[in-house]
Amino acid sequence: MQHAVGSPLPPPHQPGQGPAAGWIPTGQHPGPQHPGSVPPPPAAPPMPYTIPRHVPDTTGHVQLPPGGPVAMPSTPPAQAAPDPTSTTLAVLLIGPAGAGKTSVAKYWADHRRVPTAHISLDDVREWVRSGFADPQSGWNDHSEAQYRLARRTCGFAARNFLANGISCILDDAVFPDRPVVGLGGWKRHVGPGLLPVVLLPGLEIVLERNAKRSGNRRLTDEEVARIHGRMAGWYGSGLPIIDNSQMDVQQTAQVLNDVLARSIASPPSW
Repeated sequence: MQHAVGSPLPPPHQPGQGPAAGWIPTGQHPGPQHPGSVPPPPAAPPMPYTIPRHVPDTTGHVQLPPGGPVAMPSTPPAQAAPDPTSTTLAVLLIGPAGAGKTSVAKYWADHRRVPTAHISLDDVREWVRSGFADPQSGWNDHSEAQYRLARRTCGFAARNFLANGISCILDDAVFPDRPVVGLGGWKRHVGPGLLPVVLLPGLEIVLERNAKRSGNRRLTDEEVARIHGRMAGWYGSGLPIIDNSQMDVQQTAQVLNDVLARSIASPPSW
């Protein structure tokens, strides 16, 4: 009978006798019945318990936004056309009531190739239930304070999403003649990388769309006309403007992509 090289060989075995003295089958330790054998080393004393160092848990958690504002999106190489559908972006969609901002923003966010969030300033303002300061009842210090708070909250949410690779589109009725609640606040809370686009259909279109609204979102015709007139100040501002009077939501979203591609290649000054 042959044994593999390196395997223990038993001593000669006589028929009718047990194993030769001193031979221990593999895997067994010598006990007291084998005098002369080497006893096993004493068991090591138990290690003292120490409190484990904290290891950050990333499962199910998101990274908090960095302290700095969102930077301008990097310009792609000259030979490659910018693709706004697959680039992480922060977009601010501006327009009067009834312009279709929310519908377009939701559709645009739903049909992108990268994760995208939609943040509506009106939705965030209406998180306040008791004590809600409705600007329709008059613009005052109270309504302005709630607006500023909502905008700050939207800015924090946008930075948090963007820090985790999720694009954002925010919508707000920003007036060119009201710097106190204008673009400066959005740039301060989100960063210079925010790309503003104005959605400005004709007055008859916004009146028609406003008539289909209900609750706090529906305004009087006089208020809609006044807001629309003030939005005309965006002409000549240098910001891209989309007149979606004759476009449906899908067509407007496609034009928005075209506008954003140009903004990525040549960011507007604002």
